[in-house]
Amino acid sequence: MQTFSTLKIAESDTVAVAIKALTKGEVVEVDGKRVTLASDIPAGHKFALKDIQKEEPVIKYGYPIGKATEAIALGSHVHSTNISTLLSEIAEYQYDREESASYMAKAEKKRKSWEGKIPTIQAYRRANGQIGIRNELWIIPTVGCVNKVAENLIDWAKGAFSSYEYDGIHVWAHPYGCSQLGADHKATRTILSDLVHHPNAGGVLVLSLGCENNTPASFKALVGEVDPSRVKFLTCQEVDDEIESGKLLLTELVQTISKDRRESVSMGELVIGFKCGGSDGFSGITANPLVGRFCDEFTAMGGTSILTEVPEMFGAEQILMNRAVTKQVYEETVKLINDFKDYFISHDQTVYENPSPGNKEGGISTLEDKSIGAIQKGGQAPIVAVLDYGQRVTERGLNVLSGPGNDIVSTTALTASGAHIILFTTGRGTPLGAPVPTVKIASNTALATKKANWIDFDAGRLLYEDNEVVLNDFIDLMKKVASGEEQTKNEINGYAEISLFKDGVIL
Repeated sequence: MQTFSTLKIAESDTVAVAIKALTKGEVVEVDGKRVTLASDIPAGHKFALKDIQKEEPVIKYGYPIGKATEAIALGSHVHSTNISTLLSEIAEYQYDREESASYMAKAEKKRKSWEGKIPTIQAYRRANGQIGIRNELWIIPTVGCVNKVAENLIDWAKGAFSSYEYDGIHVWAHPYGCSQLGADHKATRTILSDLVHHPNAGGVLVLSLGCENNTPASFKALVGEVDPSRVKFLTCQEVDDEIESGKLLLTELVQTISKDRRESVSMGELVIGFKCGGSDGFSGITANPLVGRFCDEFTAMGGTSILTEVPEMFGAEQILMNRAVTKQVYEETVKLINDFKDYFISHDQTVYENPSPGNKEGGISTLEDKSIGAIQKGGQAPIVAVLDYGQRVTERGLNVLSGPGNDIVSTTALTASGAHIILFTTGRGTPLGAPVPTVKIASNTALATKKANWIDFDAGRLLYEDNEVVLNDFIDLMKKVASGEEQTKNEINGYAEISLFKDGVIL
């Protein structure tokens, strides 16, 4: 129950959240009960709704988010100083077919509610049937040695192509592509190949050096069949002047893509990735649930969504697993979680080494606290598929993608899997941008006001406005961004980059 200054999220919760900063001795009302605060409570932080005994689970979102490490009195601040995680490296999971069926029934009912009413957007229809929401030129280096060559070409093109009609030009610089072995080498090549095929790129120049172990010939073979008028390859060691050769190839590409035009398509053809970063105590109350509500409506339209950040599922994974559409998808989700736990353990790290200092300052106390809030970005949509890192999405509905929580690595992975747009929720704020439009959603109005140059949407409105109005406004924003009517702040600022997952040896 929400009052002016506090919020109790679920009926069974033993803590409430301060919507604004509260002071010691202040009396607040929660569920008709008056509580005298025993300490100052910063905005976004929790306070006890009852006397909580040492070792007793602390309940938020209707689930345990940890246990008390000492007795906590009614009205006291509940945070990392007096609660700790309940997680361990080993956990057992169970497939609940009936619960899975209930999620699918709800999704089917919502799908029927959209029949004949699915919105349209304006997008570029590609030759393979996919759509792109931007028509850009991309330079993709196969190795970090040619990054500066690519950047020089970009600087030239921005002036030389000013008379052409296209949406922008980018180089996806990175330090890899050589001196890598095994899984790292494979992952680098896979992600770069995925980017070559991304439908937001109307034209691509693949730029190689020539002596890297991601050899031009082997990478071209990995990329496979492409339209030669839209994907061109240049090996710098094979030409006298790589800049002049690059200029010629980019000119051919821009002449081709400048003829492309948007057409009306169903919003359900979009692929949208979900991400959170710089989370705070409001993220699981406003921004993430808003994205979850959108996910439920969007997948009911036939849309494809992707949820990643596996370490931020720890502590909430069973909630996700219960939504797997089949036993096989459930088992793949279990494997996804356990493989990432093994990754932590193999590096002698605890699986619950989270949340970050910034998360804690914002009111998040344990990994369970963070994870239960984070997975709300997936709403209640059934999970239709589990994707390996670098695997491109094929199934419509909610997909779960293997990837870390790191902002740049995970947004790159979402892009590589095929996301046209990334919805990025944040409570602390970040200017980061992916290779695709990155919609920044503030969990609180103070952040949206202070960092208006970073933030695209204020989910803090949910605390004082009608939720349906806020959701509909957000859907309208998505339509405008997808149709090119509105640029995201990362696009306006020119903030866009990639980072590749690395685990092994560099020679």
